[in-house]
Amino acid sequence: MCPKVDIERIKLAALAMQRYSWEQGVIAQALLELGDEDAAILLAVEGAHRQIEDGRCAQIGEPCAVTDPCAIGECLIFAHEQTGDARIKCTLNSLLNWALVTAPRSEEGVVYHVDNKPEIWVDSMYMLPPFLARAGYFDEALLQINGYWNALYRPEKSLLAHIFNNGESKFIREDVWGVGNGWAVAGMARVISLLPDRYGEQRDILISRVKTILDTALSLQRADALFHDVLDDPSTFVDVNVAQMLAYVIFRGVREDYLDVGYIPAAENIYRAASAKVDRYGIVQDVCGAPHFNAPGTAAEGQAFFLLMHAEREKVR
Repeated sequence: MCPKVDIERIKLAALAMQRYSWEQGVIAQALLELGDEDAAILLAVEGAHRQIEDGRCAQIGEPCAVTDPCAIGECLIFAHEQTGDARIKCTLNSLLNWALVTAPRSEEGVVYHVDNKPEIWVDSMYMLPPFLARAGYFDEALLQINGYWNALYRPEKSLLAHIFNNGESKFIREDVWGVGNGWAVAGMARVISLLPDRYGEQRDILISRVKTILDTALSLQRADALFHDVLDDPSTFVDVNVAQMLAYVIFRGVREDYLDVGYIPAAENIYRAASAKVDRYGIVQDVCGAPHFNAPGTAAEGQAFFLLMHAEREKVR
């Protein structure tokens, strides 16, 4: 029996949370996929209001993030399509210029995650490529995904490491972080949805990578349907959000007919387990917690991925 959840309360809790750029983006995307288009547009507009001179959006304080400000990009495109607002178009063009031209990157063109170190983070696989694909820059989106994959994939584990220093050619954090692998499969799933038919071979490669991460992660799933923060390290804390991220990808992949329906029971078990973690205020408890993401707690992205998971589940039911 799946605990009943109040989606409106979960949305309200998400909107009540303080947010950095990627959190603004992932909540906006969740509301867009949930069908709350007006709210998604409002979040995109607020992200546009907080654009800094170099083009990065939704900026608060002085963060060094390079790809996180691009997480709002798909909703900015949607907002412009729906409103025709010239100010949003200007914001969008500036963000694209940041992503395509001025953001710091490797000699091979792979965009770094921060602006003060030559570091490639797995998080970027969600933050940047879907925006580029939605804007029609399919080759650039694939270049980024392939660059991140080649730097971070650990074949002996069939999972992705967290952080690679490209300047020193070494891992800064080689742990197979659960949420990081969740970012990766969620980002690839969105790009799979956006690629035109002429990219069939590249689409198949992304599908194969999604399946690799899913199958490996599911082999490490706990009896309660959840996962450890570092997927293969049972000494790390139990995290709800990576489970939600994987369930989102499963429901989406089954709906789009590139994942077998046999994955659904695992996703349903995750949905049931995550639903039991929603408190009376609509806050999803025991996700990888903000602001340091080193202990179980609450987070805007935890709210967003419950909503994303729920939206896809409703579409395949």
